[in-house]
Amino acid sequence: MSQIEPAPGPPAPPPEAVVPGESGSATVRLLGVDLARALAVFGMYAVHLGPAPTSVSGVGGWLLALAEGRASALFATLAGFSLMLIAGRTEPKTGWSGRQARARIVIRAVVLFALGTALAMTDAGTVVILAYYGVYFLLALPLLRLSAKTLAMIAAGLAVVAPLAKFALTALATGPVEDALKAHDPLKRLNDVGVLDLLLTGLYPAITWMTFVVAGMSLGRLDLLSRAVQRRLAAAGAVLVTVGYGLSWLLTRFFADLRDFAEQPWGRAAEKTGSAEPLAEMSIGPKGADGSGWLLLMARPHSSSTFDLLGSVGIAILVLVGATVLLARRSWLRRILAPVIAVGTMSLTLYVGHFLVSGLLTIPLGKNAGDSSAAVLAWFIVGAAVFAWLWSRFFRRGPLEYLLHLATRAARFVR
Repeated sequence: MSQIEPAPGPPAPPPEAVVPGESGSATVRLLGVDLARALAVFGMYAVHLGPAPTSVSGVGGWLLALAEGRASALFATLAGFSLMLIAGRTEPKTGWSGRQARARIVIRAVVLFALGTALAMTDAGTVVILAYYGVYFLLALPLLRLSAKTLAMIAAGLAVVAPLAKFALTALATGPVEDALKAHDPLKRLNDVGVLDLLLTGLYPAITWMTFVVAGMSLGRLDLLSRAVQRRLAAAGAVLVTVGYGLSWLLTRFFADLRDFAEQPWGRAAEKTGSAEPLAEMSIGPKGADGSGWLLLMARPHSSSTFDLLGSVGIAILVLVGATVLLARRSWLRRILAPVIAVGTMSLTLYVGHFLVSGLLTIPLGKNAGDSSAAVLAWFIVGAAVFAWLWSRFFRRGPLEYLLHLATRAARFVR
């Protein structure tokens, strides 16, 4: 398999990244994956710390709007990609090696779930994605040996079926049923993210977000350095973006009720003005006759619609392919972008770190960050890049990545 040589300057990144940011020992990871993961980290910063997109004009506002929902979708897609780095890239690991790989994934799932649950008990609350990652990893275990084509077909099927299933199940799990489930949910007693949230009604519900993970697993089976593969993926990404966002937009032209619903404020803008329900509430499906079923025909971030899933997967593909092509064909950029690439090598540390630092500095997060200054976001991005670059001068792994690596060494005893 063709590989990108590590960039000159910082020490070679550790092999086999595991989202977010962990490493192993089977293959030299592609620098484009690290660059894409760094962009996902910065996108999450923008959503959690930046100003509301409607409060910023020009390209800045467009980028902030683009980050909402798509940064976390890119994160989840790269999670699936990195699972294949553990399970075997083009050839799935089998036998003893395969059992060890599955054990490593299970250990990571448990650690990320515990870490995410702990973070959700802080002011970060429902915006933390790590506990969801733990669920994704466990659900992905039966798929580790499938081919790229089969995984792509499963992802496509999920994109179509999962939103409808979510819509129906959410309608059933409301009222007394929902209250009963939450009353007996030990996770719900710890924080606002319970079992029902993780699987169905949360900000990143497994029922629909496994689409991103499985799509990433399919990408992980491909040789991203093959120009033929790059061309096919670029075309596929463009088609998905066009279908996902273009077709949804066309539907708003034909249905007046859908157009009226589409014009309602959304996300942090809605929460700031109080003119619409919070994003996490609107995204879970029907509520009587308020029209929220229209979300199935919209491509809004976190709407869990087929259109949103297709468009977000398309963007993730384009970002990953674009980053890989850029670093493969313009080798001089590897040195210039070394601090940014370093962010991708320790994304777990920097993802958790931005919650801890914002808490220490009493900087509001998520929906409460609507009035934040763009300067706050800029400082976090620059600070993350500087820290990652300096740390990579002396260590192969980020702090939390190293601890996660130690935890997964227990997989060596699997027989």
